[in-house]
Amino acid sequence: MSQNHLETAQDLLRLQLRTARTMEDDSLAALGELAAAAKSPDVKKMFRHHADETKEQIENLRRVFGILEIPESTAASPSTKGISKQAQSLIAKSAPALRDQVTLSAALGNEHYEISAYTSLIVAVTGLDSEAARLLQDNLDQETHTSEELLTRLRELVA
Repeated sequence: MSQNHLETAQDLLRLQLRTARTMEDDSLAALGELAAAAKSPDVKKMFRHHADETKEQIENLRRVFGILEIPESTAASPSTKGISKQAQSLIAKSAPALRDQVTLSAALGNEHYEISAYTSLIVAVTGLDSEAARLLQDNLDQETHTSEELLTRLRELVA
């Protein structure tokens, strides 16, 4: 498979899986930056907790690579790079009193991208392997739960 040309659904699945691996690596790095930028201890704690979950998600992706007999590797994830750059820009521009709101908003945007990526991957593996689909569903469930937590905390801040 050429990374620049996709001909089959399998080519697309491989690229999406490789991109998801990069997405989670980028997310892990961003969570550290968001935790450092956040002001309140509970928001910092949320980011550290999600970093632990992200490590589990990376391990789940590694298992999916093995189950599907796809060599584990990464592929560019311009979306997550862009989300991180946007977060860094907003953090740099924001007053300290807004940092929690800014970091939560940035994390929420990243979660929505990850939810979309996992949803597409689950559709792609459905019918191929139920264990791979279950692992991806576990990741999606964690991302959805995190999104809900972020939104709840964000609403509390702006209320």
